[in-house]
Parts: sequence; structure tokens; C-alpha cells
Amino acid sequence: MTDGFSVPGPTAASPLAASVARLAELADRLGVPQGEVFDVHHLSDASGVPADVVGDLLQGRRAGEPDLQARFVQRFDLLRRTRLKPNGRRYTQQEIADGAGMSRQQAGALINGDRRPTMEHCDAIQRFFKVHAGFLTAEDAEALDGALQRTEQSLLHDYAGGDGDPLERLLQDHGVRGIAWRAAQLPTDKHRDKVTEWLDMLLESVKPTDP
Repeated sequence: MTDGFSVPGPTAASPLAASVARLAELADRLGVPQGEVFDVHHLSDASGVPADVVGDLLQGRRAGEPDLQARFVQRFDLLRRTRLKPNGRRYTQQEIADGAGMSRQQAGALINGDRRPTMEHCDAIQRFFKVHAGFLTAEDAEALDGALQRTEQSLLHDYAGGDGDPLERLLQDHGVRGIAWRAAQLPTDKHRDKVTEWLDMLLESVKPTDP
């Protein structure tokens, strides 16, 4: 049990469970509180998944998956509540319509769930609210997994920004063989490619700069 939820064991096979376990281990190594990394409300805002569903998914429990239409309406509502104007107020229906290149009537129908969104609608709304592609449409587990991976990348970036040589610290902590062994345990090539991306990022951070 870790700060209110159980980290999946090493036999957990889903990409989400693997991300949770990997992020939990990374947070422990960096001394970051588990409650901060796995804050359900923060992850809900980042992924669009309701906080109670985030909690269930982190625990390894299945959660009711809404259909695409219901998911779109739910996440559109979350964007309107959490992505506010600089003055702290919500964007009006007209402002959303103007920014997304649609009529006020179209925006209203989408907000109320009276019209099924197209991919063009989703892309335009996501660009307006400055969220990543798929925010409005990804299935809950996939959306949460993406939020966890972005958290993981942020922690690694912070780690690389510390004192000393981050690549050297990483090799000291894990050892080259340890990195290779851990990568071999990942369930898919996609996850192993992510390891390569992290190492590339660390290598980039220690490249000497031109005077």
C-alpha cells in the first residue's frame, strides 16, 4: 500500500500497471512523495478521467467506461471548469466557438451532448484549450497512462537538471546491465522505445555547449 493505493505487483501486465509500478519506483529513488505523484485530482485534470475512476484504475480495478459521446461531453466539461481565462473566469460558449472555428450553435450542441463530435471538432477544441491530442477521446486507461508517462518524463527532466552529471548518476544507480535487464522486462517495444527516449534526453542534457 502506498499513500492510499496499492502499487501493482511485478506480474501486472497492462501498460497502465507497468507505468504505475515504474513511476512509483522512480519517485522512491528521487525522494518524491508518492501522494504527490499519484494525486488523483491532479491526474484527473491532466488526463480528463474523473478522479474516482483514476483512483479505481490506480488500484487495478476495472471502471465503467463511458461511450465516446459521453466521454467527450465529460471531458469537455472538465476543460471548461479547469482551463480558465487569465482572469480566472470560464471561457464563454461564444469564445470557445470563435477560438475553435465553429458557430455558437455548434459549440452549444457539443457542450450539451446534442451533437456527436467529429475528429475536426475534437482537434479544434483541444488546440483551443492547449491540451494534447486525444484528450477528449482516449479511453480512460489510455488517458491515465499518458498522464503518468508525462509525469514520469517531468521527473526525469527534473532529475537531469540537478547538480552533477545526470547520466553518470543514472548509471551509478542502476548500472548498465540493470538498465538493459529492466528494459527487457517491459511488455512491448513501445515501452522499450520509451527507455531509449529517456536515455536520449539524458544524453542531450549533458552534451557540452559551445562557448
